[in-house]
Amino acid sequence: MKRLLIVAHTPSPNTQRLRDAAERGATHRDIEAIEVVVKALLEAGPDDVLNCDAILLGTTENLGYMSGALKDFFDRSYYPVLAKRQGLPCALYVRAGHDGTGTRRAVEGIVTGLRWRWVQEPLILRGEWKQGFEAQVEELGLYLAAGLDAGVL
Repeated sequence: MKRLLIVAHTPSPNTQRLRDAAERGATHRDIEAIEVVVKALLEAGPDDVLNCDAILLGTTENLGYMSGALKDFFDRSYYPVLAKRQGLPCALYVRAGHDGTGTRRAVEGIVTGLRWRWVQEPLILRGEWKQGFEAQVEELGLYLAAGLDAGVL
């Protein structure tokens, strides 16, 4: 069975709703052979990355950058997984109070260094909270899991 790892920073009820939406999408009833592992960024580490077949990252935009929790996750995981997980399918969603550009650029730089493979453009959820954000993240989780399940990732 393939494993999808969802790691996200959830400092507020709304960001928790986003992570829950990602999990809901990834565990859709039509997805059959995927184990979904959901962890907080500060609880996840290199062993989780080494034991997954795809990863979905979630972060807030903090001062035009990724959350400290996501940066910490990358700091702890980068070298232990660098040579072993090249080509890992990945996706990202950013809850951005502003435009999310700096956050996206920073994460893309690290993912490029890790040689992971983007399977979808990063999803930037900009501005004031909108109900549609949850549906977008749920769809992202569904597509990632479905691609993994179908063997196209």
